[in-house]
Amino acid sequence: MEHAGKHALVTGGGSGIGAGIARALADAGAQVTITGRRADKLTEVAGTHPNLHALVMDVNNEASVRDGIKTVSGVRGPIQICVANAGIAEGGPFATTTLADWRRTMTTNLDGVFLTFQSAMATLPADMPARMIVISSIAGVRGLKNAVPYTVTKHGVIGLIRGLSEEYMRAPITFNAVCPGYVDTDIVRNQIPGLMRRFDTDEAGAVAIIAKGNRHRRLLEVDETTSAIMWLCSDGARSIDGQTIQISGGQI
Repeated sequence: MEHAGKHALVTGGGSGIGAGIARALADAGAQVTITGRRADKLTEVAGTHPNLHALVMDVNNEASVRDGIKTVSGVRGPIQICVANAGIAEGGPFATTTLADWRRTMTTNLDGVFLTFQSAMATLPADMPARMIVISSIAGVRGLKNAVPYTVTKHGVIGLIRGLSEEYMRAPITFNAVCPGYVDTDIVRNQIPGLMRRFDTDEAGAVAIIAKGNRHRRLLEVDETTSAIMWLCSDGARSIDGQTIQISGGQI
């Protein structure tokens, strides 16, 4: 129970990768605050483990983030593990991307991580060890067609953790990014009907099309990302700092 007594915060913890990370941290003994905009999804996940606690919080709203994190830290203590997972994945041709589309993606995927990290770090006493982790994407280390705003934000959060790792090099806080490929979650599964129509194929064919984005040509399971996060949170990873961990079935 390496994390017993620690307070962890996972944004976007109501489903998919975020929920998997939250459960793993809770199993390891941490008290885990999961955040998101949908109270029903958060309550459902929180009900699966006594160490999970729901907080309705919108990373697009500065007051929501700062006030929410300040409140839960007052209840469960400083946030020693922060996983910035909340984000949106919207696609479309660059030529038809509107400024509103661009700003919505930037606000959620980049500004949201900035606010989450800064607010979580403000809860830490001097010299308290902590782990700050962002869920980026393989789009953070390569270009992704028809998803330029998303690609930019995922590159941006890698720049954020690299800058923070330099600024806090002598502090006991590490900053890292995990870059998964295509993971078998609702976000990915929701693309299947459209691909079936577009390519006149069945469900298995649509899954195969998505899986081609991973080097080993299969969808990743949630636990593959969760395991990497748990390693980064461990004491053994205390010198892993400013790194991008790619999970994609091969080299990008």
